[in-house]
Amino acid sequence: MKLQDFDYTLPEELIAQSPAPDRDRSRMMVVDRGTGRLQVRIFREFPELLRRGDVLVLNDSKVIPARLFARKTTGAAVEILLLKSREGSSSTRWEALLRPAKRIKAGTTLSFGGGAGVRVLERVNDRKWVVEFHVDEPFESFLRRRGQAPLPPYIRRPKESTPSPDDLARYQTVYAKRPGSVAAPTAGLHFTEAILERIRESGIPVATVTLHVGYGTFTPVEAEQIEDHTMDEEYFEIGAETAETINSAGRVVAVGTTSTRVLESIADEGGRIRPTSGSTGLYIYPGYRFRRVGALLTNFHLPKSSLFLLVCAFGGRELMFSAYERAIAENYRFYSYGDCMLIV
Repeated sequence: MKLQDFDYTLPEELIAQSPAPDRDRSRMMVVDRGTGRLQVRIFREFPELLRRGDVLVLNDSKVIPARLFARKTTGAAVEILLLKSREGSSSTRWEALLRPAKRIKAGTTLSFGGGAGVRVLERVNDRKWVVEFHVDEPFESFLRRRGQAPLPPYIRRPKESTPSPDDLARYQTVYAKRPGSVAAPTAGLHFTEAILERIRESGIPVATVTLHVGYGTFTPVEAEQIEDHTMDEEYFEIGAETAETINSAGRVVAVGTTSTRVLESIADEGGRIRPTSGSTGLYIYPGYRFRRVGALLTNFHLPKSSLFLLVCAFGGRELMFSAYERAIAENYRFYSYGDCMLIV
């Protein structure tokens, strides 16, 4: 299949630059795969659409403040985006993107001021470097103090701006627990504690998996044929209690593409889940046969992205294009801080 067949035109003004005032007041388009019906709802009504026998699955990974700014000895600013710790979240050695990378080489030292700095150790590939931080406090404390929310490139903020408390709070789900992501599992941004409590009180189990979202979620698909694209590996975990809860479900309602990829990575041919951990590079595109996920809550995604290909695989290409066309016509808010879609 050609990548061009998954392109669409989005007016720039529909790309949400800030979160909605209330998490649960976002619009939600409900897409029925059986009938092709498109229904406009408000996310606050989401619990009403769940049914007996459902299990709701969330990704509890927590976004770290992975965006930093340092300076070269010349005074030029360099943006550092942390990607993956080499030795655990408290480690000072990380894989990172450096921008601009021109004239950066192994041995370059960058300064944060106040005696804190980072040394470039080696180049991994055209995009990635290994860097080591030198700070006089626990690294997690340094990151909380100096780091910014790693917002995606289409959300614009002034360079070297003061970390925004609003972004640090809102580019994070209310149920985030396990630090490790450099991008938010954005379908979960719509939930509030009150919504989750309503769901539990209705008798619907809420289960959690962990997938630490990497920068690969922003990496464009560049292959002309979608089958030729390769996904970056991302770490995941699923516990015994979660596996048991999911295996007893009639329908699994996955919140986001990340939860979907975890479940589909480990489901057997009969759809059963086992407790495990590891890395997944599962790439889902049209033609994929879903083994466990029965409904999907997701945001509206970039054209020609692996995320858009996944929702086209789940909902059907023609139906997804119809849904996106309606969303554009009705001025839905798109992408990470935007509105959402429930595909049933």
